[in-house]
Amino acid sequence: MNMDIFEAKKKFFQEGNTLPYDFRILQLKKLREAVSKYEEDILNALSLDLNKTEFEAYTSELGLVYTELNLAIKNLKRWMKKKRVRTPIFLKPGKSYILPSPKGVVLIISPWNYPFSLAILPLIGAMAAGNAIILKPSTKSKNTAQIISKIIKESFSENYISCLDGGSKEVDILLENYRFDHIFFTGSVKVGKEIMAKASKTLTPVTLELGGKSPAIIWKDANIDHAAKTITWAKYYNGGQTCITPDYLLIHEAVKEEFIRKMKGYMEVFYGANRDENISKIIDENRFHRLLDLMNSGEVIIGGEADKERLFIYPTVIDKVSMEAEIMKEEIFGPILPILTIETIEDIKEIIGENPYPLSLYIFTEDKLIEDHIVENIGFGGGCVNDAISHFANNNLPFGGYGFSGMGRYHGKYSFHEFTHYKSIFKGSSRFSLNLKFPPYNKEKLRLVKRVLK
Repeated sequence: MNMDIFEAKKKFFQEGNTLPYDFRILQLKKLREAVSKYEEDILNALSLDLNKTEFEAYTSELGLVYTELNLAIKNLKRWMKKKRVRTPIFLKPGKSYILPSPKGVVLIISPWNYPFSLAILPLIGAMAAGNAIILKPSTKSKNTAQIISKIIKESFSENYISCLDGGSKEVDILLENYRFDHIFFTGSVKVGKEIMAKASKTLTPVTLELGGKSPAIIWKDANIDHAAKTITWAKYYNGGQTCITPDYLLIHEAVKEEFIRKMKGYMEVFYGANRDENISKIIDENRFHRLLDLMNSGEVIIGGEADKERLFIYPTVIDKVSMEAEIMKEEIFGPILPILTIETIEDIKEIIGENPYPLSLYIFTEDKLIEDHIVENIGFGGGCVNDAISHFANNNLPFGGYGFSGMGRYHGKYSFHEFTHYKSIFKGSSRFSLNLKFPPYNKEKLRLVKRVLK
């Protein structure tokens, strides 16, 4: 990308082109039309990159984008309104309000695992908030990156939105030469730290959507059939290459055998017939071999098969895993589920404490006291009770990490908030002013102040 394009975007923004409601709503509608126009191409690209089925590609990529676009288009005028707030009596007759303002030129760096939705969802928020944008799709999912680039080039002025081709080198050049007004990054903890370190040199605000080891807890009173069915679906969705997937299972010893038996049954139902058509492939050979190595961290009790030629690792469960095993030291990001046995709530806290601040947490229980205790006393980004990964699909819920799993929130109105600076304005009166605030100060003024400010 020609680096002059940053300056062009900055100029385009500073001229006020992105401020009006009419401009923003038009651009959001143009994006919706373009996504609809290239829907089949997007689905085909996702199939080529990750072997996503049409159902999975639509529900996890296109469907979420359409929902987010429709929500933004419907609510944009309300989100943009300045909000009047109460003014304390000692500042009367002045007025106070909060004005939502775009941040400026923003950089969005998206990952390969959900290469369309995780690029376009934050883009919608940045557009709705009135920013100029550079979008950097992942080169690992090259087919989807190409169709995203095509949509952007056909739909928008390069001074407004453009795609950055290339990899980390191109991003580094950009960050070293220009100060963005916001950076939104989705990816690994390692790269997130690097992005934040570079952004800190110019005090650029960042949103980091990272990952971590998200636990799924099966308590002894859980509906085991429902839990096994849900975990089997959620864990292997997109080949386990999901930042909020259940990374490991904490299961009460009283129900462990029943759960494993039920899970084996659902493995056969979900992935027995035509299994190659119903699982996603691993994105590249390096990750494929890394996952094979991690599989040696315990005893394989379900699955364990792999196809190097097609980069398939079939849904796998491993038991007899220790906390010292390599698989418990890093996010798996693949279709391998380690099981650890628990007996008490303290076991849960201790194990999660070894990998704190997960992006998500899932608890399966019918006991409201247990549910509340876990949800309220363990730090995590977001999650589900008696379900898994579904919280991401509700754009009324803010999505984001906590601690090591990231910072910032988006989805729905929260995406608008994330890319918006809220200016706090007090408008005083030029005809009347309270002399109490002006020097010289004396005991009588102090007495009056104490009456007002208590």
